[in-house]
Order: sequence, then C-alpha cells, then structure tokens
Amino acid sequence: MKYRQIKSTDLIVSEIGFGVWSVSMNWWGEVKEEQGIKLLRHAADRGITFFDTADTYGAGYGEEIIPKALRGIRKEIVIGSKFGYDIEAQRDGHQERPQVWNPEFVKQACEGSLRRLQTDYIDLYQYHNPRLDALRRDDTIATLEQLKTEGKIRHYGVAVGPDIGWLEEGMYALNNVKVPAEVIYSILEQDPTNRMIESATKQGVGLYCRVPHASGMLDGKYTKDTILNESPFDSSDHRAYRRMQWLKNSIKKLQQIDFLFCNNPATVGQIAIKFTLIPSIMASCLPTMTSCEQIDEYTAACDIGNIAQDKINRLAVLYKNNFGLGDPEPQKSSTSGTGWVDHMGNPVQRELIAPKN
Repeated sequence: MKYRQIKSTDLIVSEIGFGVWSVSMNWWGEVKEEQGIKLLRHAADRGITFFDTADTYGAGYGEEIIPKALRGIRKEIVIGSKFGYDIEAQRDGHQERPQVWNPEFVKQACEGSLRRLQTDYIDLYQYHNPRLDALRRDDTIATLEQLKTEGKIRHYGVAVGPDIGWLEEGMYALNNVKVPAEVIYSILEQDPTNRMIESATKQGVGLYCRVPHASGMLDGKYTKDTILNESPFDSSDHRAYRRMQWLKNSIKKLQQIDFLFCNNPATVGQIAIKFTLIPSIMASCLPTMTSCEQIDEYTAACDIGNIAQDKINRLAVLYKNNFGLGDPEPQKSSTSGTGWVDHMGNPVQRELIAPKN
C-alpha cells in the first residue's frame, strides 16, 4: 500500500480507501454484519487506513460497524463521515432523504456520529451531497469551524453528488470554501471532475474519488464482447438506476479502450483504479468492495506499473470525442432550472432526449 496527503489538510491516507457504504446498505448485495466486520478488518490488514462512511448509511449503521471492526486501531486510521441528511426521515427505496444545514442540526448530527463511531473526533467531516445554497451558508461554515476548535472534527470537506454532475458545487467547495472534495471519477466518466482536478491543483486543495469502476463496467465482469439486452442489476441494486442506453454505450466504449487492458498482467479493475490516481492531487480512490478477493485485487493496484503515456494520450482523444457515440449523457445541475445540463452546460430536459440505438 502507498499513502498520500489530502492536500490542504494534514491527513495521510491510503491510496485505496474503503467505502463503508458497501457493508452497511445492501445496495450491492446483502452483506451480513459478520461478513462486513471481516471485510473491514481484512482491508486494514492490507494497509487501508482511509474508511469513508456517513450517518445516513443504514441510518447510522455505517458508523456503528466501524468500532465493531476496528476499535483497537483508531489512531492508525482516518475516518471520514458525512452530515446533512435527516436520518430520522422516512426513505423510499434509494430516494434522497430531506437535507438540513442549520447549526443546531449539524451539531446534533456530529454528536450522533461521534457516539456511533465511539470516538472523540472525526478526521474528515463532509457535507453529504450539498446543493450550492447549502455551501453558501455562513452559519454552517461557522458551526464546522466551531467543531474544529472544540476538537470534535479535524477537517471538513464536501462529498459531491449523489451522481454525475454538480459541477458548481464541486468548484465552489474547491475555489471558495477551499476544502477537500470527494468526487466521481473513472476512465468512462471523467467529467466534470477533470475541471475540478484543474481547480484543486491550482488551489492546493485535495480530492479523493469514488465509483472508479463506473458502476461495474470497469471491474472486469463486462468486456468488449458482452451483449446486454436488459439491465444486469437487480432492482434493489444501487446501480439499477443506470439507463440501458448508458450500459450499452459503455460496452461500445470498452471495445475502443481494449488497448488499455490487453497484454497487461494487471486486471481491468486494477487499471481502472490506477487511472484515477494519475493526478497527484487525487489522494485516494474508494472502490466498492464486497469480498476479500476484491480487496486483495484492488489494493494490489498500488503496485502495478503506471499506464503508458501514449495510451493515456490515445484515451484522451477518444474521451474528448465521446468515443464517436454522439453527445455525452446529460449531467445533474442544481442551477439549470431543469435539474440537468447538456455537454455544453445548457439546461436540458433529460426525459425528452430520445435514446440512440
């Protein structure tokens, strides 16, 4: 395992982190508590020190499971947790809960997280999928600064999401609040994070990423020869929201980027992770891991050779032209009025876009 600093903080984290969502939400298949504890301990044994969770994961369970598994090594690990969702509110499937950002709520949320984590401090306390107006609230910033002064949190940051897009939020966090951001980033989904990487590098503010395997398209299960006629994901699986058009286009993209994977002793999943760590400002990659075998595979990505620059250049040309598949998919935006923007940043009604065969 190798380690990097989250720039603008004093936090040193493993290049491969553990997204605790995978053992606390059953959105990628059911994981019993015994298995979840085993996975967390196995991750720590493989050198992982960065464990990213949230109060909303399993309505608190995503925090409770960490001390059950890692109680004896608290000072050796970095815990990231998140706030902003009312975890007491009813949740309908994978729908978002209501968000609250006032000082009283943030203080109560922090106390709840500290209690469930059984710790005196949270290393990295993150806004959980905030919209732009939440990031502009001075009273929330003041509350977080107070929590830092009290020693209850060491640093705060922003988890940008919940899905692809939210450019304004990411840029505001980096350029205005100047705090680290968790972003979605992969070979197949580089935007809008490419723009955030530029700003983060300029500002000297850290990034760390999730979804490096593009919802399973880059973990080796699917290949350039895969034929998809229906969604491969069960309705309970978090990835089921992916539209068939996106899934089919992903297979077409795999056909064009086979040069990244062929004649390479590394796995597709390892190369996908290695790609996300190319920018030096990217401190850690947080893949979804649901087995010890995946942990072994993904942590070994730190040891594989760098992707050749000529292959990176070739990929950049393909990506810039969306692999010859027409306009890129719309992305989420809180400022567009419609909730979506096209690749030019213009508001768009996504449901009016006709899928291409």
